[in-house]
Amino acid sequence: MKILKYLFLLALLSLVALTVFVATQKGDFSIERSKVINSPRNTVYNYVNDFRNFEDFESWSIEDPTMKMSFPANTIGNGASFSWEGTEGTGNSLTLKTKDGESIHQKMTFNGTQADVNWTFKDTLAGKTKVTWKAKGTMSFMFKIYTALNGGSDNVIGTVYEKSLVNIDKNLNYETKTYAIKVNGVVKKTETPYIRQTFTSEIQKINKNARVVIPKLIHFSETNGLQTSGKPFIIYHTYNTATGLAKISICLPINKDISISAGSDILSGKLNGFEAVKTTLTGDYSHTAEAITKTTAFINNEKIVPDLSWSHLEILTVSKLDTKSQSKLMTEIYFPVKPKVVPVANVPVSTPQTETTTPPATTTTTVKPNTTVKPKKPASPPTTPPAEQEESEF
Repeated sequence: MKILKYLFLLALLSLVALTVFVATQKGDFSIERSKVINSPRNTVYNYVNDFRNFEDFESWSIEDPTMKMSFPANTIGNGASFSWEGTEGTGNSLTLKTKDGESIHQKMTFNGTQADVNWTFKDTLAGKTKVTWKAKGTMSFMFKIYTALNGGSDNVIGTVYEKSLVNIDKNLNYETKTYAIKVNGVVKKTETPYIRQTFTSEIQKINKNARVVIPKLIHFSETNGLQTSGKPFIIYHTYNTATGLAKISICLPINKDISISAGSDILSGKLNGFEAVKTTLTGDYSHTAEAITKTTAFINNEKIVPDLSWSHLEILTVSKLDTKSQSKLMTEIYFPVKPKVVPVANVPVSTPQTETTTPPATTTTTVKPNTTVKPKKPASPPTTPPAEQEESEF
């Protein structure tokens, strides 16, 4: 019995000594880790700036299968947040300030431990990105005990950061490099009424703007009892790579023409039917330039005449509102073209001089009121792929 008492006393003294030791340790910590990621800066920034991606690269999330993450409607940019609960405890994170493509400032709380978290993104050679992840804060008493038993805060938090940065590189390497581009050929698009917001944007920020505008259009349609008729799309009125600017209309298709009162920042419109060369991009938006280049080459090779009154149309068939996986995004790109005009061949008619000919009878077609006569579709020459009649996808 005396041995058990001594053992109990020894354990108690050890616990008291540990408590005193931990209590005298500094509660403040500052951790920093960096890694060069093999992806363009904007791609890396956009990936980290969406909290939905944290469950795919945060090492503690991957290593704890019981962890549950909760995401609100806004997970991107200023005001975005998420929370989690796992075997190690509960926490939440909030994005306080972002500088597009350059930095993200967040506030994190985990079991009473609070930290200011900062991400910075810098270009390196060969289109790579140096990512620096820094946390500075104050540990709770329980977290001080945990870090004291596991080699200190720099080892505990720093190891998490190192593993997570490796995961970011691995995930983006797959997601951004897994893509496909297919030039489908000439198609016809049917007319489409829509609601829209029109403005001039930096080309590299268009998809970011779309993630902001599209929910507004959806809310407007729901509030006003409108019925949508397909996927959102972007009309590029102009597309200037020299200035990096484009005038665009971000649109939500609806099933009927409407009129919106003056003063609204959301307007209505109708896209008339047109012929276009269609290209399908499956994968990250960073490959859009390549898709456009291949489409332009197809138009030139097939000697198709482009319609230069506007630039092109992009349908967000599968957007970042539908999936967080870049490799699963799908964008349909339509470049307007002028219908091919087939000249009518002149067939000479020989008339015998000794005979008097009678002009052929003229056939008269009577059109009843409210009846539309559709002109016949001219045959396309062999050099141009025939236009396929495409169902409305809006």
